[in-house]
Amino acid sequence: MTNMNRAGAFLAAMTLGAGLGLARHAETTVVVGYQQIVGPFIAAIADGRLDAAAKEAGYKIDWRQFSSGGDISTALASGNVPVGVIGSTGIAAAATRGVEFELFWILDNIGKSEALVARNGSGIEKPEDLAGKNVAVPFVSTSHFHLLVGMDQVWKIDPRGVNILNMKPPQILAAWQRGDIDAAYVWPPVLTELMKEGTVIADSEQIGAASVPTFDGLVADKAFAAENPDFMAAFTKALAGAYADYNADKGAWTEDSPQVAGIVKMIGGDAAGTVEALNMLSFPDAAEQASETWLTGGAVRALGESARFLVEQKQIDGALDDYAPFVNPSFAQAAAQ
Repeated sequence: MTNMNRAGAFLAAMTLGAGLGLARHAETTVVVGYQQIVGPFIAAIADGRLDAAAKEAGYKIDWRQFSSGGDISTALASGNVPVGVIGSTGIAAAATRGVEFELFWILDNIGKSEALVARNGSGIEKPEDLAGKNVAVPFVSTSHFHLLVGMDQVWKIDPRGVNILNMKPPQILAAWQRGDIDAAYVWPPVLTELMKEGTVIADSEQIGAASVPTFDGLVADKAFAAENPDFMAAFTKALAGAYADYNADKGAWTEDSPQVAGIVKMIGGDAAGTVEALNMLSFPDAAEQASETWLTGGAVRALGESARFLVEQKQIDGALDDYAPFVNPSFAQAAAQ
């Protein structure tokens, strides 16, 4: 081979190599919004399995933490975040307002992990004592929904007689530490901190049994999900694996376990509080996700009930006739196989 041919071959190889390098690194970036909610999802962010699954499918995840589901709903509506975590009440509210997304994974069944805590010395010993008190809650959250349901349907308290304050979880903790509020309805890790100097008056397991359960869910922009099925399938499959690992050996998630350390690193709190919070929640596996209990029935009913109650409380103008178009079980069904 002549020097000219060698140079040409070298240049061609370099060009091809550069092209392959560009192709190898030309991943589509997907912003995924998460909240301070403990569970296998956060552990799967921390251990890198979701990033690895996305990379295999040709995507890169830009993880962004939000302080409330309302902030994620706004980001979804604006197109800035195509995948995010929202509570069932927030999903109902956003869907009613026309945000085009679909629920594709139940993050957790909330149960005891959201609770109404009264400050010790506040004079609140039972729900009826809330009259005239300052009670903080993130508005249009599952905690807000169950606080209002509890007042209206369970305890028969007029919410207008309670000073209900709209605060995000970090604001609630700061207000609690300053002594500005008497009680709060919130979730871990803030709930865990409040319980150190307060008493649980009611929780979402009790209120859910008397009304409808609440849950946290992962939603995806409808157009994004339709246009990026490889990402959705890979992401959900990896998520299903994380949930299967947890449910197969919950006892391994101890204070000194790498899973709990990962959760603490991602969302704060401490190891003991994280283990306590995990024990308050239940995490349905892929088969249960895809069943009538959740994505093929129960979740649709819960969203409808949540929306109707929000209408009664004048949080939204009206409820839709059917919330099934906002629930997509197909990715969980595929992951369950």
